Order: sequence, then C-alpha cells, then structure tokens
Amino acid sequence: MREITYREALREALIEEMKRDERVFILGEDVAIYGGAYKVTDGLYKMFGEDRVKDTPISEAAIAGLATGAALTGMRPIAEIMYIDFSTQATDQMVNQAAKMRYMFGGKSKVPMVLRTQGGAGRGIAAHHSQSLEAWYVHMPGLYVVMPATPYDAKGLLKSSIRDDNPIVFIEHKMLYGMKGEVPEEEYLIPLGKGEIKREGEDVTIIAYSRMLHVALEAAEALEKEGVSCEVIDPRTLKPLDMDLIADSVRKTNKAVVVSEGYRYCGMAAEIVTRIIEECFDDLDAPVKRITTPDVPIPMSPVLEEEAIPSAKKVIQAVQEIL
Repeated sequence: MREITYREALREALIEEMKRDERVFILGEDVAIYGGAYKVTDGLYKMFGEDRVKDTPISEAAIAGLATGAALTGMRPIAEIMYIDFSTQATDQMVNQAAKMRYMFGGKSKVPMVLRTQGGAGRGIAAHHSQSLEAWYVHMPGLYVVMPATPYDAKGLLKSSIRDDNPIVFIEHKMLYGMKGEVPEEEYLIPLGKGEIKREGEDVTIIAYSRMLHVALEAAEALEKEGVSCEVIDPRTLKPLDMDLIADSVRKTNKAVVVSEGYRYCGMAAEIVTRIIEECFDDLDAPVKRITTPDVPIPMSPVLEEEAIPSAKKVIQAVQEIL
C-alpha cells in the first residue's frame, strides 16, 4: 500500500469531500492563497476557487461564528483555527452557540461544521502555541472531539467528521504533519466513537491518543524486551469515547496506564481513569496510572519542554510501578 504523510492524508480528505458535496467549504486565516499555516490546504484555492476556500480576517470568533451560521443554513463549513491556543477566542461561538443549537431547537436544527485546529508541544514555540486543550471541548455537551494519531486515521476520521451533522472539534498535532503511513487510494471512512487496538498485549493496557500514541508504542516496544506485554489502545475520538473497547482490554490485563499531553488537573486522562475505575474496579489488580503534562505553562526551552510533556521513559516507569 502507498505511504503518504499525515498532512497529505488530511488534504486528500478535504479534496474528496469538497468534490463529493458542493456544500462543503473551507474558511480560516491564510487557508487560501498561502495554503494554511501547516500547508494542509495548499493548492485547494486554485482547485476550488475563492467561493469555497476563503481567507478570513484575524478573528477566531468571526471564523467560528461564520461557520456556525453557515452550518445552520445548510452548508458544511470546515473552519481552520491556526493554533488551538487561539481557539479560546472562539469558545463563545463553539460552546454557547454551535454546541447548544440542536438541543435548544428540539432537534429541528443541526450544525454540521468541523473546526480544524492543531495543538501539542514539540517545537519549542512556548506557552501560547503549544497547549493541549482538548479537555475544554470534551467537557461541553453537544460537541464531538476527534484526535487522530496516524495518516490513515486522519483521513478516515476527517471524512466522517465532514459528513456528520454535529459540530466537531478536529484536533491535529503539529509534530505529526510530516509523519508517513499507509493510506489506501480507495475511499474509506472511520466511524466516530470507535477506538482501535494498535498493539495487542496481556499484561497491561496503555490508553493514549494523538502524538502520545507513538510515545506509548515506543514504551511498549521497549517493555516487550523486558518480557512485559502491553496492549495499546487509541480512542481516536475522545467524545464520544469508545469505553467498551477500553473496558474490555482492562478486564483482560487488569492494569491500566493513561497517557495524555493535556494538563493533569481535570484533563482527559483524569476522565478516562475515572471511567475505568467506575466500570472496571473489581477487575483492577493495581491503581490506574496517568502520565500527563504537569500544571505549568509549556516552556520554550527545548530541554524544559521535553521534561514537561510525557515521554516513553515516563510510561515505562509507570508500567513498572504497577507491575
């Protein structure tokens, strides 16, 4: 099978869905002529024209508001927010408008929009450009949150998100755009709310998503050499969360470690740990561990940044502790 980058997989998904449905259009800062901050929309302006690939003013609130209104009137907008850190300016539109419309109008309206953004650390670009804020959006009823870790998942999940009738926060990771992986040329979709076992094992379950999946897989490979068999699960969609998959694995291994690049306090890792305890308490042979970013702004110093975010070394240590 051919191999393409995470960035190319996302671009293919956009092109295929725009060709399939003329209601789909893209808007955001520098998405048209420049081709996007991370070049995901490169070439789409020439392909589809300014009516369907729109540069906007530097206003995240305006971008999210325009997308919400367009979705309510029958369009299927894909709004790009350059950094998830900047999405704080769009939270009123996403949290108080897009997320609530379908419920408040008794199901008579729908908001089929995708807010594409990227988060995470790894490039030494400091506290305003390196956060993992997915827990903010997971917290809100009415929003879906999707965080793909591979090119295959990125394409299949983005296509499904564009076709879905709910407002979706689709979070990419800045350190994954150049990553290559197998992606079929024929069309495929990945259903929202379905996780995947990325590595089968018997001794401990490691749950990780986005870039942290690759950290978990690195740790699992190292632990395999020590005779420890790790099952690695990628939820792929944080909301809805495939808790059945996670619970089945924990009931098999009787131990769990959750890895998230988000902050520790009230983060996504805390939610998953709580759900495991609620549903699998009698199956656990050890406390559930979580590996997260501590409650500090992301440092600019590469050395301090690396120390702050989860690493394979920290995952290995956590697994060894509960074993």
